[in-house]
Amino acid sequence: MGCPLTAAVGGLWQRTGNYCLALRRLGVTPVVTLDTSLAASCDLLILPGGNDPDPSLFGEPWCGSRIVERALDLRQLALLTAFVRTRKPVLGICKGMQLINIWFGGSVIQDLSTRSLHQYSGQDQVHGSAAAAGSWLAALYGTAFFVNSAHHQGIGLPGRELQIIQKAPDGVSEALVHEKLPIFGVQWHPERMAFSLRRSDTPDGKRVLEYLLRLAAQR
Repeated sequence: MGCPLTAAVGGLWQRTGNYCLALRRLGVTPVVTLDTSLAASCDLLILPGGNDPDPSLFGEPWCGSRIVERALDLRQLALLTAFVRTRKPVLGICKGMQLINIWFGGSVIQDLSTRSLHQYSGQDQVHGSAAAAGSWLAALYGTAFFVNSAHHQGIGLPGRELQIIQKAPDGVSEALVHEKLPIFGVQWHPERMAFSLRRSDTPDGKRVLEYLLRLAAQR
């Protein structure tokens, strides 16, 4: 890939250990930051999982959301703004995918009716999924594969120029891509499907990270 890449991980260092470990194993320097100036020097942005986005950010009253951290949401959205402007690659994971959808004007289902199939319960859930033929995920894994899951919310109305390219059996959106920008989101956790956390019941999550790194290296 040439010169070593750096990846901004837009979160709190106490909660981003698995992301950083996976990136380091791939030869990438992770920079855990919420500072847009510091992140701007990085080659790509990872928006990690976390608590629920503030419903006011997508124009709804509180209705099923649990723990909300508005100040953190705003700083993460500011990071996304910076990377949209520079057209550098972005990967949103779980909450990060929901934030991408919010940034582009979409909404979030605050409490899924099928939450028991998705939410963390002592461990990640695992379920099947269908990826759209011709999508970047289908190129990596095929059109049918299992993923891990640890969320009770999901994408509602998709944002502007965002395409849903993967769904769970209950219809919950599992991945998205922007039509023009190198912006991608997965509702599952590839960093917990790779290296020391590699699972026997899902494909290798490192392929998602490698895909983003190839895009960043091509810039």
